[in-house]
Amino acid sequence: MSKAIFYHAGCPVCVDAEQMVLDYLDKSKITAEVVHLGTDQNRIEEAEKVGVKSVPALVIGENVYHINYGASLDDVKG
Repeated sequence: MSKAIFYHAGCPVCVDAEQMVLDYLDKSKITAEVVHLGTDQNRIEEAEKVGVKSVPALVIGENVYHINYGASLDDVKG
């Protein structure tokens, strides 16, 4: 089973994307984790290392999918 990590910062674009994307993932093939970088800032470095440039973003394996545009990681670091 693959693991998906959905990174977001809690903005309206991120929350909407989280609801839509996670509903469409096949839960028999993927386990999903949601990481709110606004409240869990210690995971920003992790997100950067896997290639996340902006949020919302979905990471599956080594693939990063940037969804719409809510905020850059620099904005999240604040």
